[in-house]
Amino acid sequence: MKSMLTVAAGATALLLAFGTTPALAQDDPTIVAIFDAANTADIETGKLAEKRGQSQQVRDFGAMLARDHATVRQMGRDLAKKLNVTPTPPTPDEGKAAHQAAMKRLTSVSDAEFDRAFLLYEVSFHKSVIDAINTTLLPAIDNAELKALVVKVAPAFQGHMMAAEQMEKKLPK
Repeated sequence: MKSMLTVAAGATALLLAFGTTPALAQDDPTIVAIFDAANTADIETGKLAEKRGQSQQVRDFGAMLARDHATVRQMGRDLAKKLNVTPTPPTPDEGKAAHQAAMKRLTSVSDAEFDRAFLLYEVSFHKSVIDAINTTLLPAIDNAELKALVVKVAPAFQGHMMAAEQMEKKLPK
């Protein structure tokens, strides 16, 4: 149980590291970089669940996350290219290290603990993403097309969080 709490706490730290701290500059190039990095992180955790999930439901959910976030990441990259925006990671860019730590935690849990640890991580990660979108990122976006994209994809983050919550509740105690 301790390792599962550590994994869930890591999700919150990961989002904070992706630049949702108000003290960091939140211009459009930085937000594009945060958006890309958050999607990349969940592609990687989804692929991990696809491989390590103990239940077919968790493996399928991981595959869906990887697919959905790859699509959204590409939408962000296409828009950045159209707008001639070069993604600029926040300084300091702690997101990469935080994601590596989260992956290390998820890869280190036992097979028996993996499904619950992964689902708790996904709930926490998506909740943090939703909070960051609403409180930090959306208010800071200047470009109307970038803002529209973030608004458009936000319900999918909510759906992912709710699906992970429901699956975790159904796991044997």
